Amino acid sequence: MIQTDSSQKIYYTLRIAIAMCFIGHGAFGIITKPIWCNYFGVVGINHDLAYQLMPWVGSFDILMGILILAYPMRVVPLWLVLWGLLTASMRPLSGEPFAEFIERAGNYGVPLALLLLTGGIKNNIKNIFSPIPSRIEADQKAMKRVKNCLRVIVFLLLAGHGWLNLIEKKAILNQYHSLGFSNPAKTALLVGIFEITTAFAILIKPVRPVLFILFIWKTASELFYPQYGIFEWIERGGSYGALLALWFATEKTPYRHKLENIFSKLKLVQWSKQ
Repeated sequence: MIQTDSSQKIYYTLRIAIAMCFIGHGAFGIITKPIWCNYFGVVGINHDLAYQLMPWVGSFDILMGILILAYPMRVVPLWLVLWGLLTASMRPLSGEPFAEFIERAGNYGVPLALLLLTGGIKNNIKNIFSPIPSRIEADQKAMKRVKNCLRVIVFLLLAGHGWLNLIEKKAILNQYHSLGFSNPAKTALLVGIFEITTAFAILIKPVRPVLFILFIWKTASELFYPQYGIFEWIERGGSYGALLALWFATEKTPYRHKLENIFSKLKLVQWSKQ
């Protein structure tokens, strides 16, 4: 059975989410975010050279984000999976908590979900430089793979952010302080417990109302970063996109699709008898 309605919604959601993620990430390169020097240092690049390379890296990220919107060749999400994994892994390699890596699952997981939706990894590699069709028709098997992928992504990004709350990441405590919470550490503890609990709930069984509440939660809470607010919000587009795409993936199959499936099975049985 082809699930055209859901697959189209997921397709455009993932494309927009990927664009937000990499355009936002690229903006940090353009403005030369100082902490990037730590990540360049992992591969032996000193501060001076790092500041020279940042705008080039940022510009390339922005180009990839624009391409996924304007002309989505299959090579783009393939590259973004690898690049997203690499940049996320630089955080623990530079001394940051491992939670930073899994919290950015949206960066590398959302391009992976797009690959699974548009023919699978093998098919995308085989046709690496061809454009992804604008009309996506994914069968039940493909949709199941995409849904499971999104469940894992959402679990990781929520669990990772919850973990950062529990270990009282300084930037998160500053965020709560700027919002007027008198006890930022206690707030971080409560938020951490909430996010990790919901992460496991989504992994076990994603429920549409809960997914929508979490989508609102993430899009609203990410607005209040003390520094680089708008860029931080845009860069986390993968988080919002994963939640919204999973929400679409849990839609009930329309009755007309169920009828189409029944009729197609009846035709198959009739053909086999002949």
